[in-house]
Amino acid sequence: MLNLYGHLYWYCNGLESKVCTMTWQEFTALLVLATAMSFSPGPNTTLSTALAANGGMPRAMRFVLAVPVGWTLLLGLCAAGVGALVLAAPGLRIAVQALGVGYLLYLAWKLAGSSALAQAEQSALRVGFWQGVALQFVNIKAWLLALTIVAGWVAGQPDALHRFAIVAPVMLVYAFASNFVYALAGALLRHWLAQGSRLLWFNRAMAVVLLLTAYWIARA
Repeated sequence: MLNLYGHLYWYCNGLESKVCTMTWQEFTALLVLATAMSFSPGPNTTLSTALAANGGMPRAMRFVLAVPVGWTLLLGLCAAGVGALVLAAPGLRIAVQALGVGYLLYLAWKLAGSSALAQAEQSALRVGFWQGVALQFVNIKAWLLALTIVAGWVAGQPDALHRFAIVAPVMLVYAFASNFVYALAGALLRHWLAQGSRLLWFNRAMAVVLLLTAYWIARA
């Protein structure tokens, strides 16, 4: 694993031995944070799993591709200072939280009512590319994480632009990889879940995860 991190470090820093001041320790810490935050259950991974389990991998891929796009845009806004403004304005912060919580509650409600694959195909649980991008912007936890990354690895550094050019692709790859893995798991379970009432209970479990995530966001 350390050898892999080493190859990633030198690849992201170019072919020269030292093209920026990001140390090996900083880069490793970034990868550890990206792994922990990207692969832990959350609204993105839960929806990737549920969409693939109900509608198949092609249907889920629109959302899987949307997550890294939305996250990269969010990270860019935070690097430009917009994130700090959002969190510093109480009214704007509350609006972001309310939109995020409301949307997750709506998705949980629609998901909990799907008990068969045919019903899921025709249900209103249609989270496409642009909905996936927008979801990143109504998650106050995502804003906090993006600000943490900007503050820890980018802001105030003489080579801030170069650092952002390293951090952004790393987070983009992790965002795609984590959601793809969760979606693949959901797709592999699809036919097994089609038997009896398994899909109903699976969807209800996913709905509970979304409810817990909404509660987590509301308390941020």
